[in-house]
Amino acid sequence: MGHISSEQISAAVAGQTIPSQFLKVVEANRDRIALKWQKPDGSWGQWTFAEYADVVARVAAGLRARGLEPGKRMMLMVRNTPEFHVLDMAAYFCGATPVSIYNSSSAEQVAYLAKHSESCLAVAEDEGLAKRFTAVRSRLPALAQLGVVRDGAAGADFTWNQLVESKPIDLAAGAALAKPDGLATLIYTSGTTGDPKAVMISHHNVAWTIHSLGMLMDEVPGFGEYAGKRLVSYLPMAHIAERVVSHYQQAFHGLEVWTCPDPTKIADYFRAAKPQVVFGVPRVWEKLYAGIQAAVSADPARAQQLAGAVNMAGPIRAKIDADTATDAEKQQYAFIDQVGFSKLRAMLGFDEVKVAITGAAPITAELLSWFRTVGIPLSEVYGMSENSGPMTWTAVNVRPGTVGKALPGCEIKLAEDGEICCRGGHVFQGYLNDPEKTAQALDADGWLHTGDIGTVDEDGYYRIVDRKKELIITAGGKNISPANLEANLKRIPLVGQACAIGDRRPFVSALVVLDPDVARAWAQKNGIETTDLAELAKHPKVVEAINGQLEEVMANFNNAERVKKVAILGTEWLPDSEELTPTSKLKRRGIHAKYAAEIEALYR
Repeated sequence: MGHISSEQISAAVAGQTIPSQFLKVVEANRDRIALKWQKPDGSWGQWTFAEYADVVARVAAGLRARGLEPGKRMMLMVRNTPEFHVLDMAAYFCGATPVSIYNSSSAEQVAYLAKHSESCLAVAEDEGLAKRFTAVRSRLPALAQLGVVRDGAAGADFTWNQLVESKPIDLAAGAALAKPDGLATLIYTSGTTGDPKAVMISHHNVAWTIHSLGMLMDEVPGFGEYAGKRLVSYLPMAHIAERVVSHYQQAFHGLEVWTCPDPTKIADYFRAAKPQVVFGVPRVWEKLYAGIQAAVSADPARAQQLAGAVNMAGPIRAKIDADTATDAEKQQYAFIDQVGFSKLRAMLGFDEVKVAITGAAPITAELLSWFRTVGIPLSEVYGMSENSGPMTWTAVNVRPGTVGKALPGCEIKLAEDGEICCRGGHVFQGYLNDPEKTAQALDADGWLHTGDIGTVDEDGYYRIVDRKKELIITAGGKNISPANLEANLKRIPLVGQACAIGDRRPFVSALVVLDPDVARAWAQKNGIETTDLAELAKHPKVVEAINGQLEEVMANFNNAERVKKVAILGTEWLPDSEELTPTSKLKRRGIHAKYAAEIEALYR
């Protein structure tokens, strides 16, 4: 692919909006399946694109009747369900802006977000979520209407069924209400420090991003046309990645989206859907890997067979990725794949995967290489909400340990201190009602300052070193990247999660959390009777196993950087908790406060 400028992509998507492209997709794919969901009895429900559009037309009419007008905003607190897609899309046909918030938001957070976004209308999925609004509604005079999807809720003004019973609007006329420079959505940043900021994403930002990603998808061998490709939607819809990957890509390309409202069930959905496109944060890939290792460890011969096949195929896979493999090596890899890896992929439901992506947090090069070796074409994307999701990504000729090259049309430069800055049609319009923070992130020349430190090699592949604000500065004055240390700690099979400690300390230590699946299987194999994770975290054999591998995983770091001691924890850190944001990023401040006693014990 030759050099593509941002202006060329802007010209290619001139005039496009989310509803205008949705109507084109509907027209071209009327009888294709658009959305699938699991019913309470376990069977699958589905809508074709024609049916999806019909429900959108009815729901848009119902929302208009309840005051959703051009320029207004609607807040959504709805899980990954077909109704979410309809509500969000219907807002565009009212000329309005849908705003998703995390379903874990407390009533106080709901009050802040509803007020800050100036939402005139809100829809919650069920009574439990609706209560977060009703508890604070007296403080939200602008919130005129509250709806509920699943069931009637005290204090709600309307239900999903009432919306669907409305007389459908003319979708073509509705689509004309949206403008390319109009506000497509607000993405509220996780707010690990202070109140969350509202990232303003325009219809043009979305169209530009989808077009740029599409150019890279076109390079994927055997990918073909987008329409009809299956994917499972399970990450929070308040997250830019899920909005782009499932909701917006479907609107522009006609993907078949399987909606999974319970992230703990994604493995079941993968097996049922057999997706061709998979997106997951690193924790999803870590858990898939841990599940595989736990499953095969019960049969030592099988475990040895898989490890041997990976060791043999790994170097060949790396050569294939670098375009340096001989025909004989390609044949050898194909044979190993056929007799071993193909069965593994089938077990996961990944036998048809063409594109697999990880993002939102760092993943180890070793884990990414492992998935590529077993025939799951995993690649890493890098970006942030402020640039509509992706900034760098390479789906072919992947180099594990890097986040790929700049997206087509995206300019990237490194500032003097190594900070990554980018410019292009995917860069946001600013933070809502916050010119000061906008000026800190976006300079006068349109460069977005990411706050991430990076490097780039001679071929244009980027590596992320760390967050500027997260660098550990030891008592000896050494600047250290915690993310790199944490990624390597997770190479210890028993370790599922890690947080490096060391700011203003004499040496670097870490909190490590046992991986529940691996730890229990390991305990059984090593003659330990208990399966209680808290007990396992203290068991001498477990402590010895983790400490015994610490030196090995720290080998690539110099003495000042290495983690010298670890405290082992038995309780898994879950998304949207004191320890993690909803997208599984570490809440370092929260971790330091909660585990202050354990941290102090490491330095005694």
